[in-house]
Amino acid sequence: MSHATRENARPTAAPPPPARAPASAAPNSLDPRFNDRAAEQSVTVEQPRSYRPLRIGPVEVGFPVVQAALSGYSDWAMRRIARALGASYTLCEVMLDEVLLRHGKRAKRRLLRVEDDDHPVGGQLMGSQPEGFGKAAGELVAAGFDVIDINFGCPVRKVLGRCRGGFLLGEVTTALEIVARVREAVPPHIPVTVKMRRGLDDSPESREKFFQIFDGAFARGVAAITVHGRTVQQRYDGPSKWDFLREVKQHAGQRTVLGSGDLFSAAACWRMMRETGVDGVTVARGAIGNPWIFTQAQALAAGKPLPAPPRLHEQRDVIAKHYQLAESLYGEEQCCRMMRKFGIKYSRLHPQADQVRSAFVAVKQRAEWQAVLARYYRDDLPGCYPDEAADECNLQSCGAPST
Repeated sequence: MSHATRENARPTAAPPPPARAPASAAPNSLDPRFNDRAAEQSVTVEQPRSYRPLRIGPVEVGFPVVQAALSGYSDWAMRRIARALGASYTLCEVMLDEVLLRHGKRAKRRLLRVEDDDHPVGGQLMGSQPEGFGKAAGELVAAGFDVIDINFGCPVRKVLGRCRGGFLLGEVTTALEIVARVREAVPPHIPVTVKMRRGLDDSPESREKFFQIFDGAFARGVAAITVHGRTVQQRYDGPSKWDFLREVKQHAGQRTVLGSGDLFSAAACWRMMRETGVDGVTVARGAIGNPWIFTQAQALAAGKPLPAPPRLHEQRDVIAKHYQLAESLYGEEQCCRMMRKFGIKYSRLHPQADQVRSAFVAVKQRAEWQAVLARYYRDDLPGCYPDEAADECNLQSCGAPST
């Protein structure tokens, strides 16, 4: 089969939404500009058609919009929030094989925390040497993870410099040996999956290696592969090429392929499935500070209108719960440091995003976090879609693939 690259034919976005209210506005003022902006963000999208429930090997996932593994973000606390708001399957943040083999029991309890109502949940591994992957995969299985995912997609320079993540897309033999060792190390009922980007770069050699790893991984027993539509060289610059995802799914046939890249709204999730035919989508950056993306995707799937962004009291309650979960995981001092980056992302849903962002950045202890919520989330004003989501929702349509 030819793998010739097609030009990206994604629809053109409508003009961006109105600018946020000036940062000089009074906190939690009932200024009608806030309500006007929320009203202008209310959009109508085409209802998705029927979809096929997602299955990863023997694991029944069901709803095909899931939370991706996010290094430094998708810990137990974030995954619990995503599950509560509709994510049918979540992946733990990527873990180095050598860390799992070296750390003591206390650290592992935090890294590998899985509770009874977290299932199904996947654990993602990254490393450079095949020898360590099998035993590390066994640690994840023993901790209770239902799926073992292998990261061949991370584009971070430090990771590439240590011959991990996306670097392995240029090392076909090593990558496939890693897959084989993990598959051999875990019980047959535990599916193994792989995360890839569409290559190191846009060269024909890189393209050929992508398909060698893709087909070789399935031949060695993986249950599904997630493909991000950017190259490793791109990192997060430029668009994700969804036409490549469509080509990969056509090449894969009945084999399970999930898509990733540029999923910042519920509408975009369904549009990717409709345009590419992938079996499911993994929401990564679009879920940080916006776990409501899963609720919104489920509403569209049920034939309902796109829900309005969460109002400020609902945002406040979810943010407070997220902090509580994180504090139980890390302790108060470390929790504040960990949660600042989430506060920055949550602030995008607030009509006074710039002021709220600055307030979260300055937090150093629990009382200050609570003070931010008390000040900026006091009045139950309408929320906003994150800017990326507002742009996506103004596209012409969205839809899910037919069964």
